[in-house]
This record gives sequence, C-alpha cells and structure tokens, in this order.
Amino acid sequence: MGQTITEKIFSDHIGRAVYAGEIVRCPIDMIIGNDITTPISIRAFRESGAKQLAKPDNFSIVMDHFIPAKDIASANQAKISREFAYEHNLKHFFDEKDMGIEHALLPEKGLVIAGDVIIGADSHTCTHGALGAFATGMGSTDLAFAMITGDNWFKIPEAIKVVFTGVPAPHIYGKDLILEVIRQIGVDGALYQTLEFVGDTIPHLGMADRFSLCNMAIEAGAKNGIIAGDEITKEFLADKNLRDEPKYFYSDDDAKYVKTIKIDVSKLEPVIAYPHLPENGKPMTTAVDDDIAVDQVFIGSCTNGRIEDLRIAAKILKGNKVARKTRLIITPATQKILLQANKEGLTEIFVEAGAVVSNPTCGACLGGYMGILADDEVCISTTNRNFVGRMGARSSKIYLANSAVAAISAIYGKITDPR
Repeated sequence: MGQTITEKIFSDHIGRAVYAGEIVRCPIDMIIGNDITTPISIRAFRESGAKQLAKPDNFSIVMDHFIPAKDIASANQAKISREFAYEHNLKHFFDEKDMGIEHALLPEKGLVIAGDVIIGADSHTCTHGALGAFATGMGSTDLAFAMITGDNWFKIPEAIKVVFTGVPAPHIYGKDLILEVIRQIGVDGALYQTLEFVGDTIPHLGMADRFSLCNMAIEAGAKNGIIAGDEITKEFLADKNLRDEPKYFYSDDDAKYVKTIKIDVSKLEPVIAYPHLPENGKPMTTAVDDDIAVDQVFIGSCTNGRIEDLRIAAKILKGNKVARKTRLIITPATQKILLQANKEGLTEIFVEAGAVVSNPTCGACLGGYMGILADDEVCISTTNRNFVGRMGARSSKIYLANSAVAAISAIYGKITDPR
C-alpha cells in the first residue's frame, strides 16, 4: 500500500513501514523550546530525576517571546532557561546575542531539515513542514519526555491532500492560500490530520510563502503541514551549515488520503480573516467595501516576518507616510533579517514612512508586549491568530492579512487593496 510523505518519514525513523492510525515511539531529530514553555519542561525534567539530556545537540532553546524581558516575571522566567542552558552547555541556545523567532531562526541556522521529525512546545512548530519535515507542536511535559529519552509517542496522522493549481496573481502569497484553506474547512477541519500541500502552484512559491503556508496548518486543527522538497527547498538549504544530511520523501501515487481539496489560485483575491477566527476569511473586495479603519498595523511574526515580507512592505511604503491616526510596527523575524533589511535600505524606508522597527520577538503576536491593543482598537496584522484578546484588550479586533495588504493599509489608515 502506498504511503504519504508523513508516513514515509516515520517509517524511515522507526525502521519499518507504518501507516495512519498506528501509535509509535519515534526518535526526535530536533526538540525546540522557548522562554515561555521551556521552564515548565525544565521543571518536569528535574522532577523526573534526570541529570542529562538524551541528545543535547538535538535540543534548541530560543528566547523569543519576552526578550528583552518586559517585566520582572518574564526576566525570572528567562533566567530559568538561561541557567539550564549554561548548566548543560547547550550548543543550540539562542538568546539576545543571536536572537530570532524560533520558526524563522532554526531554518536559518540549518538546524531543521528535510526528512526530520521535529517537535516544539509551540503550536506553530508545524512551520518547518515547509522543508519536507514532519514538525508538530506538543505540550511542555511532552517536550520534557523527549529531553529525557530522545524520542516520543505519536499517532500517525491521516492526511488531507490540498491541491493548488494556477499561477498566483500579483499580491497573492502563501498567507492567502492558507487563509483560503482555513476559510473552506474551518478551524477544526483537519483535526489531528496532515495537510499535505501539492499542485502546480507550489513551484511558484518561494520558501517564505511555504513557511507561511505550513505555519498556519495548526489554525485548521492540523497535526502538521508539509510540502515535498524540490529545487527551491534544496536551494534554500544549500548555503546553510546543516545539522545533518537532508532526506527527501515523496508521497506515492496510491497513498491514502481522507479527502482532497482543490483550489484554483489564479482566481484568488487577497484573503482577509475577520475577527475573531482565522476561518472568517473574506475576499479583498468585501473588506474594501466594508471601509474598515485601523488603529494599528503589524508586520512580523513567525508567519510573515521574513526578508521577503519586509521587501514587499518597503516597496509599497517607499515615498509614502503612515496615516496620521494609524501606528505601524515592523518586527523582523531574526537579527540576520534585520541586518539584511538595513543593508538593503528597507529600515530607512520604514522609519521615514513613520513606522517603528523592533527587535525580533513574538511579543506583539500573543499580546505580550511591543504592540498591545487598547480597548476597541482595530489592528490589521500579518500574524496567525485573531482570537478575542489575542493582541491585547478583549474588545479589540484583529484582521489577518498578507504583508502587502498590511503595508498599504498603514498608508491609508484603513484596509486597502494593494493591487
């Protein structure tokens, strides 16, 4: 019987053919923790009596949510991870000296690669499926189990095949594709299933679009999102100091899927997810007709904080000014991206337009700091969630969109079509 990519990755790790529905114990190639979730894992690790990590070089801690610390509580929480990293002489510990949002930083560092099994105590760990890896979020105690043993238990997920056809029109990006998928199937449409993205559109998507696509698989309830490796994947990995040799897997023609979804990308408009769920997708024309004024615009996060996103925004903002009653916050996903933006003159464009450029952080996305919304404020954001109170006050409203929509909306002070 044929296998999906996900089934093949698990089969390779376990040493026998496995299929959807089986419960298996599988070695982990990379465990990812952050400053919010890792302290809980560390406590469980210590309470177990464990003295050392099973695979120290396969464990990363990325300080990205409240770094630099926003208050005493976050400083003390960060201290727990720092002390653990120093105690175990962690090779892959990323703090202020080399900071970035974990799901942008680790691919940049070559620490997650095609064919991997990756877990992280962060729901958007599924981002790394863009590289042809199985990547999923788990709880902090699940992470601790993997820290102690080097492996974990999984139920092999069934798969949904998402077939994208056609060439994306200008200002249609990976963000629009995944928002359309979620609009069609809902936030629980792929519970504990794989979203496998295929079709003749894929070669037209760069890695930034692919990361965005897989990043939001969790917003449909999926266990993981995945895209088979191709020349674009190989080119992305080619200049990295890779942790290991990539392994490329491809689904068989007779692989079993629970359903197939087909989307003609050439007919898509930019998709705007209205409050308060990512499934509330509306076409751009509807959003324009609704004449939605915005108090804040945010461009960044593990979904859309890459250099490609900043280039898109800068092209639109160049020579323009942010609307008087609107704030624009831009957060590069890593320090390397920030340096590249400086080198290309993008940061200058942003500041001259009236934006504030922050350090890499998840802070604004989860309503932690660096962009909190006040009562009744409206934000258009390139982040991945627009739940009630997600970015601040419970009465605030968040609209999700791509980087081009966000940038042009900052200029006009209302949701605007970039085309």
